[in-house]
Amino acid sequence: MTIELRKRWYVWAVTVIFCLCLTATVHGEPITRLSGVPSLASLKKFYHVPNFKIGGEYEFGNEAAYEFGGKDGVTLESLGQEPLRVAYIAVGTPKRNENGEIINAVVISPYYSGDSTFDYFFWYDGQKGNAFCRGPIVGPGKLIDTHKYYVVFVDSLGLWGASKPSDGLGMKFPQYSNLDYVQANYRLLKDELKVAKVKLATGVSMGAIQSYIWAVLHPDYVEAIMPVGGITAMDPVARWLFQNMTAAMKSDPAWRNTKGDYYHLPKDKHPNKGMMFGWSVLGQTGLSFDFRNRQSWDVVKKDVFYWNPEGEEGAKLVKKAEDYDVNDLIYRNRAGDTYDINDQLHRIKAKALIIHVENDQWLRYEMAKEAAKKIKGAKLVGFESPLAHYAVFRGPNMVMIDVIDFMKQIEQE
Repeated sequence: MTIELRKRWYVWAVTVIFCLCLTATVHGEPITRLSGVPSLASLKKFYHVPNFKIGGEYEFGNEAAYEFGGKDGVTLESLGQEPLRVAYIAVGTPKRNENGEIINAVVISPYYSGDSTFDYFFWYDGQKGNAFCRGPIVGPGKLIDTHKYYVVFVDSLGLWGASKPSDGLGMKFPQYSNLDYVQANYRLLKDELKVAKVKLATGVSMGAIQSYIWAVLHPDYVEAIMPVGGITAMDPVARWLFQNMTAAMKSDPAWRNTKGDYYHLPKDKHPNKGMMFGWSVLGQTGLSFDFRNRQSWDVVKKDVFYWNPEGEEGAKLVKKAEDYDVNDLIYRNRAGDTYDINDQLHRIKAKALIIHVENDQWLRYEMAKEAAKKIKGAKLVGFESPLAHYAVFRGPNMVMIDVIDFMKQIEQE
């Protein structure tokens, strides 16, 4: 081989390697992992929804208009990406109609920072998270009985196993809405899993928010909802909180200097301090103040942000910086800014059992009361807990008698 040919071969090889590395960053393994609980990753399955329009306008009452997302939304394909990815874990016993379609599905939507593996970890029988919830919620013979129902734990667009900014697009990712969460998973249930009827839509926190949306967007598809700690519009105090969190994340010089385009840098050069700051802002009001006041400062300081921590200062926040991406959470917070379906609750035909923590400091109980008034036949049950918003995970067990009665009503339908 001549020297000239060797030079050409070298240039070609370097170019190919560069392109392969770039492709791996944008189209291959994402910067953040695909499952919140790594030990449960093998349970998760994936599905791609072609030509789904993200961030579009939804014409309520006209399901045909948003079958594949809202009007004037942006597809990932148009940005040079693979089609929208969704993810799920399915358990239980499917019952089918004469066309082979499933008619006994329960869909469990995830909370703000969670995914299907986290909800499975907390709610499914035999998991370590059961203790925090005061027992399992889902499983053979449990409140949501897998002998009777086909249960689908889903991820939501924008985090973990679903398509998200940290897959490579960063701040060029289309801004999704809370409505997109549900509609993308509707396509999963309809097209991949062949679900003809959802017997129950439930979830905690943001998962509860999605439960309301399921019944608004698809009133004839969803027979019952059980939102646990959700609201139907983001009130000014909640928006204030999450905008403060966003500002904290953006305050990191690594984010400011790159304007959010930091994916060419190694993970330890990402805005990790900003991530820790943001989680600290959010966590301050997650538990009741009375509960916090009973903790020692040595305990509390592990949740407090420090630019230059010493010892155990901010110790709990380090894992957050490792596991999450700032842009992913900025997008999630923005989605909440535009969320308001209060004027659409009259569209809900589903039976509704609304469970809420009465001393929740993030998503207020008064808002759940207002939502219950607007949904025909809805029942609201509340309970107090020193864990405040974090008590949502144990919500069904805290009002077990009401849930048992509600599930009996659903079964008789």
